[in-house]
Parts: sequence; C-alpha cells; structure tokens
Amino acid sequence: MSLNIILTGATGMVGEGVLLECLDNPVVSRVLVVGRRPCGITHQKLAELVVNDLAALSPAESKALAGYDACFFCAGVSSVGKKEAEYSNLTYDLTINFAEEYKKANPGKPLTFCYVSGYGTDSTAAGRSMWARVKGRTENKLLEMFSHNGSSSGGYMFRPGIMKPIKGQKRILKFYFGWQITYPIMRFLMPKFACTLQDVARAMINCAILRPPKNVLEVKDIVLIAKNG
Repeated sequence: MSLNIILTGATGMVGEGVLLECLDNPVVSRVLVVGRRPCGITHQKLAELVVNDLAALSPAESKALAGYDACFFCAGVSSVGKKEAEYSNLTYDLTINFAEEYKKANPGKPLTFCYVSGYGTDSTAAGRSMWARVKGRTENKLLEMFSHNGSSSGGYMFRPGIMKPIKGQKRILKFYFGWQITYPIMRFLMPKFACTLQDVARAMINCAILRPPKNVLEVKDIVLIAKNG
C-alpha cells in the first residue's frame, strides 16, 4: 500500500518532525504540505500549497486537497495570553473548517484524519482547563465527522506529551533542547508522558494503513501503534 498525505503545521516542531519521517518512509508516496508560508524543505515526494488562511480556503485551494488518503493535522497555537473565544477560533474553527474542505474534496472516500491534540486534553464539556476543553471539543467533532457507517472512525486524536525531536530537525522549541539530553531518563521514569516525534509520525502512518480500533491515543497508545500498527 502507498499513501498520499496532506500535512499541516510543517513550520512548527511537531509538523516538521512528522514531515521528515513521512518523506523518509517508503510507504508514503506523496506529501502535500499546506500552510501560510513555505516549509523550507525540498524533496521529490513533496508538494506545497501556500494559503492565506487554513480556515478559509478558496475553491481552487480546496480542490487541491483531492486524491489524498490521509491528513496529518499538526498545526496549532498556544493558548497563553488568549481568551477562550480567540483560542477556540484558532483551534476548533480552523481545524474543523479545514477538515470539512478535505472531506468535500474527497467525497465518498474512507479518509483518515490524525489530529495532534495534547496530553491532558479533556473531551468533556466541564473540563476545568480552557485549552483542554477546546481541544476536547475539537476531538469530539472530528471523531463525528470521520465516522463511517455510524460505527468505526477514521479520526485519530493524538495526545502526546514530551516529544524527542527527529534527527535533522531545525524547528525545535528552546524548551526541548534540555529534554533531548534527559529523554532516556524521562522515558524510563515517565513512560506515560514521553515519546519521540518518530513515534508520533509512524503511528499516524500506521493509523492510515491499518485503522486500529482505538481512536483517542495517549502516549502509550502512540508508542504501541508506532511499533506494531
């Protein structure tokens, strides 16, 4: 099987790591990076679609999403300094609008949509943390959107914690430089919280190929699916 993948967030740490693994993985045939600016990477598998707004694609931009088996949605913003309405617009509205355009461009096709949510996301409406509540609402809507025949779902919600970057990455948050050194210790002491970006990327690819039954993936699930599918 070969996969054609759409990827967002390639100019961020998570998206860049997932992109590098996709380009290196023989199962992946094509990757379309969609974002507001070029990702700065060239590769024979890679095409780019630069847009003004992920939440408001033009008809031509939406049409360019056709023919892809899976979307790995790695775009996201921090909730720091934002009120819930603003954060919801940049998280829930943006993600759902893009997902709707992706579905519209591929009618009748059993699509896979992998969404990078986060460790601690709360899928209940009563969640105490604003960011976790908004992310949880986004997860719930995506699971509904990508369900097939009312039973199974092609939506996979990824809840990683600390992630070790992939070798060769350039976009690494300053916070993570120290974690790269201490990662083996973190992985041993806190296995439920730490994984690698390679784990995340490989788990996404395996979700697109094998469609595992579990759709909300904590760190331990990500690591397991990355290794075994």
